[in-house]
Amino acid sequence: MPASTLLQTIGLLCLSNVFMTIAWYGHLKNLADRPWWIAAFISWGIALFEYMLQVPANRIGYTVMSLAQLKILQEAITLSIFIPFAVIYMQQPLKLDYLWAALCLVGAVYFIFRT
Repeated sequence: MPASTLLQTIGLLCLSNVFMTIAWYGHLKNLADRPWWIAAFISWGIALFEYMLQVPANRIGYTVMSLAQLKILQEAITLSIFIPFAVIYMQQPLKLDYLWAALCLVGAVYFIFRT
């Protein structure tokens, strides 16, 4: 598996996850006083940027990874983006459960990528 392809895929998926996390959860803090449909339209606009990064990431990654590998990689990246977002931006308490979830995903990554 070429390292440059893997790094490009991971980089694009990390960036797309930043947009995804903001689109999915940012409105809970910033738009709580607005009607849900306003939050939905703003989230859709943010999600457009997520898709503009996620689609090429998956196309690039699929040249060297299986569909299952791409999905598990995406889930691991999602958790690595979500935890800092939840703790720093949303001011949620850091819980030990995040560590256990991360360890489960490390196991998933191991099993899906072993050859």
